[in-house]
Amino acid sequence: MSTLDPIQVFRTEAAELFESIEAGLLDLNNDLSNQSLIDAVFRGLHTLKGSGAMFGFEALAAFTHHCETAFDLVRKGMVPATAELVGAVLDAQDHMKTLVEHPHGIAEDVGNQLLAKLQAAVGESTGADHAVPKTAAAPVAAPVARSAGWTLKFRLPTIAMANGTNPLGLLDELRALGDCTIALDTSRLPELADLDPSELHVGWSVTLKGDIPRSAIEDVFIFVIDDMELDLAEIGAQEPVLEKVEAKSPAEPVAIAAPPASPPAEPAREAKAAAPAAANDSKQNSKAAENVRVPAERLDELMDRVGELVIAQSRLSQLANGSADIMLRSVSEDVERLSGELRDTMMVLRMVPVGSLFARFRRLVHDLSRETGKEIELITEGETTEVDKTVVERLADPLVHLVRNSIDHGIEMPADRLASGKGPAGKLILSAHQTGGEVIITIKDDGRGINRERVRAKAESSGIIQPGATLTDQDLLQLIFQPGFSTAAAVTNLSGRGVGMDVVKKTVEALRGAIDITSRPGEGSEVSLRIPLTLAIIEGLLVRVGKGSYVIPLSAVEECLEISIEEDLRSRGRSFISLRDSLVPFLRLRELFRTGTQPDQHQKVVVISTGTERVGLVVDQIIGDHQTVIKSMSKLHHDVVTFSGATILGDGSVALILDVAHLVAVGQQQEAQLRAAG
Repeated sequence: MSTLDPIQVFRTEAAELFESIEAGLLDLNNDLSNQSLIDAVFRGLHTLKGSGAMFGFEALAAFTHHCETAFDLVRKGMVPATAELVGAVLDAQDHMKTLVEHPHGIAEDVGNQLLAKLQAAVGESTGADHAVPKTAAAPVAAPVARSAGWTLKFRLPTIAMANGTNPLGLLDELRALGDCTIALDTSRLPELADLDPSELHVGWSVTLKGDIPRSAIEDVFIFVIDDMELDLAEIGAQEPVLEKVEAKSPAEPVAIAAPPASPPAEPAREAKAAAPAAANDSKQNSKAAENVRVPAERLDELMDRVGELVIAQSRLSQLANGSADIMLRSVSEDVERLSGELRDTMMVLRMVPVGSLFARFRRLVHDLSRETGKEIELITEGETTEVDKTVVERLADPLVHLVRNSIDHGIEMPADRLASGKGPAGKLILSAHQTGGEVIITIKDDGRGINRERVRAKAESSGIIQPGATLTDQDLLQLIFQPGFSTAAAVTNLSGRGVGMDVVKKTVEALRGAIDITSRPGEGSEVSLRIPLTLAIIEGLLVRVGKGSYVIPLSAVEECLEISIEEDLRSRGRSFISLRDSLVPFLRLRELFRTGTQPDQHQKVVVISTGTERVGLVVDQIIGDHQTVIKSMSKLHHDVVTFSGATILGDGSVALILDVAHLVAVGQQQEAQLRAAG
């Protein structure tokens, strides 16, 4: 039995906290007066600091403390939230991430520079000697002078310990504030027969002496204050001065009197009355605990096992179909059904919303907007569209290059946009939607568009195309994905080296996808990535060409036609078929693969498509549908672009998987050449 590494568990949880904090900061940047966002960021920083200290990340805890203190000042209305503060905390968060990965190997001057930037943004010192704000007055009421101390009575909810709250830890934090006297309150303790050891029925009375700010006491209970009972009063005061509800803003103080203490005469009856509520809370907690974090490599391993099961099931089906044993056929059908259900379930487990990918670009766009001086509005659509987790991981870098390219080359400076009749802020739209077995991810901007004359001039000067060569508009635009191609006048931090778009093309092709690009001068550009939903198991159409078997992804198949030898001979000159009043080019796979065999008497044409482009593939026989477990090609075959992978058939033989995008491109190129010649 494997034991989870606690340090790795913390790093995983820290990554989730970083995502939450970053999302809150970016949202806050658009609405600096949103108190709920300010509170959310503060809670995230507070949790990160506490967890870091718990797991031995002292440098992280100490550094995060300064950011937490800065946001505490904002939370209490002592300083305003500004874009400079948000930017400073975002930069500081990058340093926190480094401290998580390398807790002992970071130069202190980097952190000091960030803290200086943070101090300038807040306008007050955030040094270690100011662990709490200088002003200790209640943030939601008129300033009150510090007293000699505080008396407080608090009681946690009965399910506090089941939720992971340790009351002893809260008491230790109170002791750390000053001279502390603690008394246990057992007035609500039920009778022994009614006592549930997992529930908390005791409370505490605490006396704190010393010059202690109210905010320090509030922070001790920050994560449980909404559900607990708390009476807090200055020593010598007649009434409680603060209850658990915080003000929504400095201008609107809220105070709720603490509920009166229950009489100690009938503790058992009170405990029984609270039982239904506790039971409901327990049910909610059990539902929340149904989610289990599983390492990605275990899912990959399970996917491999499911793939092997599908291959074994295919072999069993082939044996059963050739046997007269009814029982064997029945078992084969059951195994086929179960393996199909297991495959579908496994595919769902591997699917993740594309919104997890889009969320990464909010920070990128924010930083690039600050760096370039351009106003950019990021819009995301279709975040709930699901795609294989491997696809999401491998698309991260290509999308970064496309976003940077749109911001650098496409979106204009505010003054230029105003001069051309546009708004000062450029729009960058990231969208995703599913079409058949593909997901289409689109990056669209409303910038200046692609300058086709500059693209052609650069391509001709670089020797990519011959001067005066005839190209379709799509072929011309696709030139920007050539290695080393760039129209930038100078190399900058964003672009100019001609490697980014080449990375996009290679990655998308490795995913068996394709790229479509459109651009309108003065209106913007749109790049669409068409990517398969999954890279593991697909439904395929098994065909025979000569003596070899091949698989065509079923999601790309539109229809199948029959073509006789006479029709094949008549179309030798142009290789077109008429399909509902439109001409579709077709490829003879027998000739493309050089099988050296004669065509069958009744050949078939499988019409495939990618987007709006179609091409027919002439095959000798259509065998039927096939659950295709994709196996990668070896490195020796990396330059064989006609095939995207291979699979193992039921008889143990290998069938190659056709690369639909490449074949469609070949067919369209052939059509363009024939039309030009005609």
